[in-house]
Amino acid sequence: MATESETFASADVDRFLDELRLIERDALVARLEAAGSRLASLAQRIPESPPPGDGWNPKQVLAHLAALSKLYGMLTYRVGTGALSAFDLMAMVNQRDAAGAALAQLPVAELVAMVQADHARTLAFARSASAEQWERRCRFNGERDMSAGEIFRLPLVAHVEQHLSQLEAALG
Repeated sequence: MATESETFASADVDRFLDELRLIERDALVARLEAAGSRLASLAQRIPESPPPGDGWNPKQVLAHLAALSKLYGMLTYRVGTGALSAFDLMAMVNQRDAAGAALAQLPVAELVAMVQADHARTLAFARSASAEQWERRCRFNGERDMSAGEIFRLPLVAHVEQHLSQLEAALG
């Protein structure tokens, strides 16, 4: 095997890391696509009028998925494109929660369509994002920062997967 590290320069390391970032981005895209398929399957079993009980019912979880998909998809795009360099996350989360409560009044099919449309827009950006866009950072709450890729990975993809698992458990 040829040794390549002897000829590696700093720019080569940067190109290599960018290549790995794009590989990770593509794996995250696949995860969100798989989550969309899981949601489509689960949605068929979500009742329009769930029985009363403690905690979130499946339709409320679906409404939350619609709200978070819109919010974190938009943030991924706006941070990645450089349109947003700082934001108040808590204010946005409060708006997301209020929107989720209103969304819970919509039919299941409409909520699923909203999630799919938001994911499609976000996936289109993610697939085309350069390593530089993926790594572009944004300050939130004046004390922390995240990259567009981190927003996509944690508050969007992992959060969607978390609630899909919650739905699976609730629907049996």
